[in-house]
Amino acid sequence: MTDMTVKTPWHLWAVGVVSLLWNGFGAYDFIMTNTQGEAYMRASGMTQGMIDYFNAMPTWMYVPWTLGVWGAVLGSILLLLRNRLAVWAFAASLLGAVASLLFGLIHPMPELPEAMAMMKWMPWLIAVVAAFLAWYAWTMGKRGVLR
Repeated sequence: MTDMTVKTPWHLWAVGVVSLLWNGFGAYDFIMTNTQGEAYMRASGMTQGMIDYFNAMPTWMYVPWTLGVWGAVLGSILLLLRNRLAVWAFAASLLGAVASLLFGLIHPMPELPEAMAMMKWMPWLIAVVAAFLAWYAWTMGKRGVLR
């Protein structure tokens, strides 16, 4: 049996660092929302209607939110470590992102102020990025880059 070393492609480092920065902001938002609550939400520009919407979410929605955020952070770290468990972490993150997106489609957010109109698309962007990262990690695993 031969021991072949697979060279790490340059793009793994680029994707890993960018994903860690992107997902790091999600982790920051998660921590600040859960520790500072409404003060953080107001400072972020959320209206009272948006804050009320967030506060009215069922407790079980913390499960997909937690999976989405922390699965992505863990996946980013594991990707940079070239660990094959990155695939599973990003899959958990994708599951959380899709569940959150579906909840938002079933229970739409109140009307957004013009300055925050892009927030309407943020759940879609998060799900697309999560899908890309899961696919990317899976592809790197198949190529033998992840151990």
